[in-house]
Amino acid sequence: MSRRLVGGVLAFCLSAVLLSAAALAATIDPASSTIGFTLKTRWGQTLHGRFPRYEGEIATLADGRHQVRLHLSARDIEILDNPNYTRLTRGPGFFDAERYRSVIFVSDPYAAALMRSGGPLAGELTIRGRQQREVFTLSPATCERPAVDCDVVATGSIRRDDYGVDRWGFALSNRVRFSLRVRVQGALGT
Repeated sequence: MSRRLVGGVLAFCLSAVLLSAAALAATIDPASSTIGFTLKTRWGQTLHGRFPRYEGEIATLADGRHQVRLHLSARDIEILDNPNYTRLTRGPGFFDAERYRSVIFVSDPYAAALMRSGGPLAGELTIRGRQQREVFTLSPATCERPAVDCDVVATGSIRRDDYGVDRWGFALSNRVRFSLRVRVQGALGT
């Protein structure tokens, strides 16, 4: 077999693999998903925040397991009904959104059944360029096709100082609680 033919066959095979991998990722639907968080002030007030802009997918891997990949825009983060806290949260003392434009989460591969049964979902969370292992908890599904016919609900708590978000300690608790309600566009592979 000639080198040119072998090269052509390899290029075709690589293209087919890449196209099939792309077809196995379901995009998170921003119109029907919400990604939020809460912070507590030292005076007992609860601040509710959200990430209005993000990109993400739930990929179906070759072995049938799934993997979540999220990129949340720190530049667009909002503290609901509070422009002053929104400005502080985007600023250098908190997310430093001008320097670190995204909060990124990539889960470990997990069995598809986890979305139905619920349980721990571990992965790597990156905030302000610092990467830490975190575990979020998925709630048991309320339907047969989670993320398609009902929300996948996940919650988790992180420590701000693990990511260098250590300013405003006199005013804000160190704990940030994340909450996600996710649906995808299209169907998930099994």
